[in-house]
Amino acid sequence: MTDICIQYHKTKIGELILGSFEGKLCLLDFNYRKMRNAVDNRIKKGLNADFFEEDSEIIEKTRTELDEYFEENRIEFDVPIQMVGTDFQKSVWKALLKVAYGTTSTYLQLAKDINNEKAVRAVAGANGANAIAIIIPCHRIIGSSGELVGYAGGLPTKKRLLTLEQKQELYTQIPLPI
Repeated sequence: MTDICIQYHKTKIGELILGSFEGKLCLLDFNYRKMRNAVDNRIKKGLNADFFEEDSEIIEKTRTELDEYFEENRIEFDVPIQMVGTDFQKSVWKALLKVAYGTTSTYLQLAKDINNEKAVRAVAGANGANAIAIIIPCHRIIGSSGELVGYAGGLPTKKRLLTLEQKQELYTQIPLPI
């Protein structure tokens, strides 16, 4: 059995758990979320591996990129990721990766993006099962009427992430004086 290296990382939005497996990030999640055990067990089972507290090159790179993101110096992540879930969940997570920094989408739009408009509830469930927060930007999904709904890190955290991204997006649109 191979190990999933895990480490904890304190950030502006709380303590995160990071996990890497065979050179890819497989876990970036809120350490104190309600579904912690279910997410961890899905990853362990899906990769046929167990958690081992150890640092790795991927975890180190992820910490650096997260810190840059929170310091408003990064809008895209370069860390290779390993999605662990059903084919349906993976299709939702791949669609999430296309929701641009500084923008939002809805569960309905995400369902349309995967050509399954009737699967709004299932899309919401897959969104909630995302184990690679921030990089797979489930925080960018809002309710159809524009309200903030559901987030593993809590709604105040979701709001902070969206505010950070929208503020940064404004800076990138302001022309620099010559």
